[in-house]
Amino acid sequence: MSDFVILWIVLAVLLFWSIGAYNRLVRLRAQAIAAFAAVDEQFTQYVTLVQTHFPSIGASSLQGPAGHGGGEIPLAWTGLGGAAAQFEASLKEARAQPLDALAMSALGSAHEIFCLSWARVQNEPHDLAGSPLPDTLQLQWERISLYASRAGLEFNRPVAAYNAAIAQFPARLLAWVFGFKPAKTILAPA
Repeated sequence: MSDFVILWIVLAVLLFWSIGAYNRLVRLRAQAIAAFAAVDEQFTQYVTLVQTHFPSIGASSLQGPAGHGGGEIPLAWTGLGGAAAQFEASLKEARAQPLDALAMSALGSAHEIFCLSWARVQNEPHDLAGSPLPDTLQLQWERISLYASRAGLEFNRPVAAYNAAIAQFPARLLAWVFGFKPAKTILAPA
């Protein structure tokens, strides 16, 4: 065979390999983005739960959980309102770019603060009206947490596969050329 034919065969193999590798990277990225929808749904339920039971979220006249007696509003409830607003803003940003490492880091931090704020409200001392949070509200939070944890784990699998694919040597070149960047997994909510 002539050198010319061998060159064309090598170029054809490289072309077909690069098309296949590119399609694989695109497919893995799409799977990771699609997996974020379940995380988004569960995280949105967190925000909805707080906004439903703390209707004046973020306002200076924050009300307690629906059905909670009047009186002085605990500071922890105000913190929960601010944490929910920040979590919702971070979720909106992550929803727009679910594989962006900075957006996912911000979402993880906002989620952690949101959960700490919820725990702070939950751990407030009981008063004559009873527990600071009704048991049904706490059960709803725990159910959402369970599903959010599962969704987070399901999101992490395709993200790990995507990251592994763009880190492999030949595909790393295509990832660099086409701007595929490593994605950040989300911490499984507690």
